[in-house]
Amino acid sequence: MAPGVELGFAAAAAGPGGAWRLRSAYFPSKVGGRPAWLGEAGLPGPAALRCGRCQRPCAFLLQLYAPLPGRSDAFHRTLFVFACRGPACYRGSGPRGPFRVFRNQLPRRNDTYPEEPPPEEPPPGPAPAPPGRLSGGAALCRVCGCPGPRCCGRCRRAAYCGPEHQALDWRRGHRRSCGQHPAGDDSVDAIPEHNEFLFPEYEILIEPEEPEFPDDSTIDPGDEQVAVETSKDPKEQEELEATGSAGETLQSLDEETLEALAKRETEEDKIFQMFKEKVAAEPEQIIRYCRGGEGPIWVSGENRPEEKDIPNCLCGAKRIFEFQIMPQLLNYLQVDSLGESIDWGTLVVYTCANNCGGAHEYLEEFIWKQDYSVGHVLPS
Repeated sequence: MAPGVELGFAAAAAGPGGAWRLRSAYFPSKVGGRPAWLGEAGLPGPAALRCGRCQRPCAFLLQLYAPLPGRSDAFHRTLFVFACRGPACYRGSGPRGPFRVFRNQLPRRNDTYPEEPPPEEPPPGPAPAPPGRLSGGAALCRVCGCPGPRCCGRCRRAAYCGPEHQALDWRRGHRRSCGQHPAGDDSVDAIPEHNEFLFPEYEILIEPEEPEFPDDSTIDPGDEQVAVETSKDPKEQEELEATGSAGETLQSLDEETLEALAKRETEEDKIFQMFKEKVAAEPEQIIRYCRGGEGPIWVSGENRPEEKDIPNCLCGAKRIFEFQIMPQLLNYLQVDSLGESIDWGTLVVYTCANNCGGAHEYLEEFIWKQDYSVGHVLPS
């Protein structure tokens, strides 16, 4: 990804035939479905992929392909985010909680992918089914696509990350197909593309953020005055109009009235207004990416991490801002409910400044969840 802020947008794959772009060999950025693992060694195990609050398995939320130019060890580099499906686990802001973030990278020459870029045309034949195993033979859970060290005790071939997903798959139909294949047939009943545990799948398209004012010389001073007038709080505007009709002007207001008007625009309002203005230019953005550059935009002045709240990497290096997940992503996840729902104001991911690690490990990084202040919510 290029320097400067880049924005990510969710785009539906063009029918079943478009799913090929979301497979590992094409180094995708995507939301939902099953993870398209990058390296095949050192995948996070089931224990590492459980919610920090309820201890249930997390679902794959999204991944970003974010190679680092000039780093031969990170010619391929992907960040993976997992999230709990339990709404109750989203109460309160702070670190990690219902989320897990992992980073993996590979050099250009590796044991899994060719050195040349993948073709831009779809592969011949029908779209491949979700993989039950990696090319190296490691089994993946039939439900979530994460490492599956547990297998069905009856057919000994269907793999699962744990008892929760084994029970879910049994109810969804494995009980009928289990053991129906001949002894010499290593296949298992077809893995469904989607299930109720997975989030809906979308491709993430990345575009650079356009500057707010490409050419300051084109701004009409009169337009600035109009912007100031229209940006006033409606109640404040009504009061000013009322005082004007009574023969008073802004200059004639006493100090106490001016002080009362000024207090209405609190620091909290300013922060949220700045967030809304940034989002308004591209209201469908679900990702803001700028590793080590412009920091995140916050939805609130509350529950923002201080430097001491962001732990150093295991290698000892500090962690730096890399990207944030915007609340607009919730519109694509189909998680609304009449009761408690999965929710956030923004999710901010920090990664190792030194980008440590090698091709044989997935390293856990740090994520901070910030919620809206009371009364501050973006329209859906």
